[in-house]
Amino acid sequence: MSSVTPIWFVTGASSGLGRALAEAILARGWRAVVTARNPETLRELAAQHEDRALALFLDVTDSRSIASAVREAERRFGAIDVLVNNAGYGYLSAIEEGDDAEIRAQFETNVFGLIDVTKQVLPGMRSRRRGHIFNVSSLGGLVAFAATGYYHATKFAVEGLSESLSHEVKPLGIKVTILEPGAFRTDWAGRSMIESKRIIDDYAETSGKRRQATRSVSGKQPGDPVRAAAAIISAFELEEPPLRLLLGAPALKIARERLDALRANFDAWAQITLSADFPN
Repeated sequence: MSSVTPIWFVTGASSGLGRALAEAILARGWRAVVTARNPETLRELAAQHEDRALALFLDVTDSRSIASAVREAERRFGAIDVLVNNAGYGYLSAIEEGDDAEIRAQFETNVFGLIDVTKQVLPGMRSRRRGHIFNVSSLGGLVAFAATGYYHATKFAVEGLSESLSHEVKPLGIKVTILEPGAFRTDWAGRSMIESKRIIDDYAETSGKRRQATRSVSGKQPGDPVRAAAAIISAFELEEPPLRLLLGAPALKIARERLDALRANFDAWAQITLSADFPN
C-alpha cells in the first residue's frame, strides 16, 4: 500500500477481533474509521486517538447507514484504503430446527451486509487504483459441522464471493484477502451467539452435542484476537498478500485435514466422475 498512514474502515469493531484490530491499527499511528451498531462502545477508543480515529454508527443491514458512514469517512480522511468486513455472528441450529426469520437475518448480516459495504467502498478504491479488502470468513467457510449449517452457508458464500471479487479487482490495483479464523476467545460462542428455540430430539447426538460443546468452550478458545490482529497487519504489509489467511493452529490443522479428505473423495470416485463426459 502506497499510503504512509493508511485509512482503515472496520465494521463490527465494538468487540472481539474487530476491536483488537482497531486498537492495533491506531497503535501503529494509522487512521481508522471504527464502526458498530452502538458507536458508544467505541467513543473512548476514538477519544484516545482523536486526530486519527472516527467512531461511527453502522448497521450493515441498513443501506442508508452504510452510505452515510462511507461518506463521512471519506469526508473526514479523504479516502478508505483498507476495508475490513468483520461484522457477523453465529447461529446454532440443526438445519430442520432453523427459524426462517433468524436464518434470513443471519444472511442479511453475514452476506448481504458485507456485499453492501463492499459496493459502497469500491468506487473510491477504483478511482484511486489501490486498496485492500479483508473479508472475515471463518474456518467454517472451508469445512462444515453439525449445528452451524446456516453459519457455514453464509461463510461459504463469503468465500466464493471474495474469490470472484479478487479476480475482478486485481487488475485495478485492489487486493482481497479472506480471513479464516478458527476458535478465538471472543464473544462469538458467548453473548453474540443466536440459537434456534426449536429443539428436535432426533438430533441430540449430532447438532445437540455440538451446541453443548460450542457453548462450553466460550472464553477458553486458543485463539488470541490481539495476535490475530497483528497477523492481519502483517498480511496487509506484504507486497503480495495471500488470498486466504488461516488464523490459529486449529484452523491450519483442520483445513489441512479437509484438503486431504477432499482429495481422497475425488480420487475414490474418479472413474464415475470421468464417465460423465462424451466419449472421445
